[in-house]
Amino acid sequence: MTLNDIKNLLGQDADSLLQFSNPAIPKFNLHCPSPTHVEDVWAHSDRSIQVLKSLQALYGSGRLGNTGYLSILPVDQGIEHSASASFAPNPIYFDPENIVKLALDAGCNAVASTFGVLESVARKYAHKIPFVVKINHNELLSYPNTNNQIMFGSVDRAWELGATAVGATIYFGHETAERQIQEVAQAFERAHDLGMATILWTYTRNDAFKKDGIDYHTSADLTGQAIHIGSTIHADIIKQKLPTNNGGYNAIGFGKTHPKVYGELTSENPIDLTRYQIANAYMGRASLINSGGASGENDLADAVKTAVINKRAGGAGLILGRKAFQKPIEEGILLLNAVQDVYLSNDIKIA
Repeated sequence: MTLNDIKNLLGQDADSLLQFSNPAIPKFNLHCPSPTHVEDVWAHSDRSIQVLKSLQALYGSGRLGNTGYLSILPVDQGIEHSASASFAPNPIYFDPENIVKLALDAGCNAVASTFGVLESVARKYAHKIPFVVKINHNELLSYPNTNNQIMFGSVDRAWELGATAVGATIYFGHETAERQIQEVAQAFERAHDLGMATILWTYTRNDAFKKDGIDYHTSADLTGQAIHIGSTIHADIIKQKLPTNNGGYNAIGFGKTHPKVYGELTSENPIDLTRYQIANAYMGRASLINSGGASGENDLADAVKTAVINKRAGGAGLILGRKAFQKPIEEGILLLNAVQDVYLSNDIKIA
């Protein structure tokens, strides 16, 4: 995909995203993605040699291998959103092997999925593409539905099936968040003991985070604090939704914040809002990957836009699932490749 192709997909947002050049937090403050990210950042930490090897395996695989960027295919939606809602649009993905094949054929750095999916094909594929085992989930068969992440297996089992990393979700702001924080912190510590890398989905969940018709679940200040907490409980890579607004603390009227967050450290440009997320990930020491979101009518354009914002903000890539696997496999590969092309483009630079 050429720069002109990317501009055409961005449409009226092309100039505001590609020409943005005055970020509130300067680039020189960041630990920007690079081919030597593991050596430059994590080699100076307490991560063991085995964890460093696992991190390098993630950053060294696929079309984005050794660029400092990540393209991960996550397919845990069979639990998180129900199998029927997730796979009915393209039933071939009820078969776990097709999930792994899509990640391989699209040149992804890794495939992230459930114990059951990855166990079922581990001997055939664990040595061909890094596995990320998602160890907890929110399941939707209990009635009434809740937002409660619970453990589905052990970290030791993830290691036994050949996982390079484990992933987990915390619903920050939820009434069960304290339990989730403790469980995930302990699980990630164990994962590091075994030599695996860790990826944390740092989502916010609370009905109070919607105020006056505005949804602040993706506000830069609330997601930023979720990221900051996640970065301190052994997460090597942080997954978060792209910010869509700011000022959640002030609108809801809780917690603690500072006027500079809204007057000096951010602007309305989504690149600035995303950079504030990265600032909370220890200025990029923990890599921020943004999620692709649900599938819709303009998936290619939406995915490319998200990739441009993430890259120009100083993020490390995308973890994109439904937009890819709910399409015919050829279309899914093309979409994932288009996102990867944004990160491979020398014309799109960090602002």
